[in-house]
Amino acid sequence: MTKHILVTGADGFIGSHLTEMLLEQGHKVRALSQYNSFNNWGWLEGNTHPNLEVVPGDIRDPHFCRTLVKDIDTVYHLAALIAIPYSYVAPDSYIDTNVKGTLNICQAALESGVKRVIHTSTSEVYGTARYVPIDEKHPLQPQSPYSASKIGADAIAMSFHLAFSLPLTVARPFNTYGPRQSARAVIPTIITQIANGAKEIKLGDLTPTRDFNYVKDTCRGFIQLANCEKAIGETVNIGSNYEISVGDTLELIKKIMESDVKFISDSDRIRPANSEVFRLWCDNSKINGLTGFLPEYSIEQGLKETIDWFVSAENLKKYKSNLYNL
Repeated sequence: MTKHILVTGADGFIGSHLTEMLLEQGHKVRALSQYNSFNNWGWLEGNTHPNLEVVPGDIRDPHFCRTLVKDIDTVYHLAALIAIPYSYVAPDSYIDTNVKGTLNICQAALESGVKRVIHTSTSEVYGTARYVPIDEKHPLQPQSPYSASKIGADAIAMSFHLAFSLPLTVARPFNTYGPRQSARAVIPTIITQIANGAKEIKLGDLTPTRDFNYVKDTCRGFIQLANCEKAIGETVNIGSNYEISVGDTLELIKKIMESDVKFISDSDRIRPANSEVFRLWCDNSKINGLTGFLPEYSIEQGLKETIDWFVSAENLKKYKSNLYNL
C-alpha cells in the first residue's frame, strides 16, 4: 500500500538512502532538507523522482513543523546535529536541534494524527559498554553533549507515546557507515586519505570497538520497525551483532584497497578522557524477534561497496581529506 511519508534529515547520509529506498518501494516521500540560501538539497541534489517532494526548512521552528507534517501517514525523524566533536564547542545548538526539534516534530505529528513515528536515537546514548552485547536495558551514559542531547530527545519522543498515545518507536542504530557518510566519521576518513595518496593516516584512538552496520541494513531496520505494530512504544536497537576495533577496521580497509599506509596519532582527533566511548557491540535480538531483521551485509561486503563509491573521482572530490572535520 502506498503511503505518504515524511523523512526529516532526508538530505543527509542515512536520510538520503532511506528516502531512496522508500521511493523504490512505491511510496510518496516528503523530504525535509535543511534550509539554506543556495537551495541545496544535500545528497538528494539532482533526484527527480516523481514521488519525491523536497521541502526546505528547519525542525527548530514549531510553526513550520505543523505544515511539514500535514497529510502524512508515517514520519521517519532523522534530522539532528550528530557530530560529537562539534558538540564540545557548540552544545547549545544540539539542545535546540535535537531536543526542541524532536519536541516540535512529535507535537506536530500528534496534532496531525500521524499513524506511525520512527524517532532516530543512537548507540552513543549507552556510552562505554558496561556489559556486552548491549541490549535496550543497558544504562544510558551521557559522555558527550551530543549523546546527552539524544538521551533528552529520546525521552521527549517516548513521553509523547506514554502521555498522549502517539504511535511511536525509538529506533537506536549503532555505527552506520556507507556511501555519502560525512568525512568526520572514521571509515570515510581512512578511505579518502588512502584514495588521495596519503602515506600516513591521521586518526585518533585505534582501540575503541564499534558495531558497524551498513547503511542499507540500517534503512531496512527502520522500515521494518515502521511496519511492525508490536514495535509501537518500544526502544529497539538496529545493529549487526558484530564487534570490530577501529584498528582492525583500518587494517581491513588497507587490505581491500591494497594499501601499505601507516597510522599516526593526531591529538586533535582524540576525545576528552572521560568522553571516549571505548566499546559498542549491539544485541540485535529484540529487532530480530519483532521483525525478523538480520543484516544482509558483512563488514567486508559493506566496506567494498563503500570504498567503490568513495574512490570514484566524482565523489572523492566532494571530500577534504587533508582537513580534520568537526
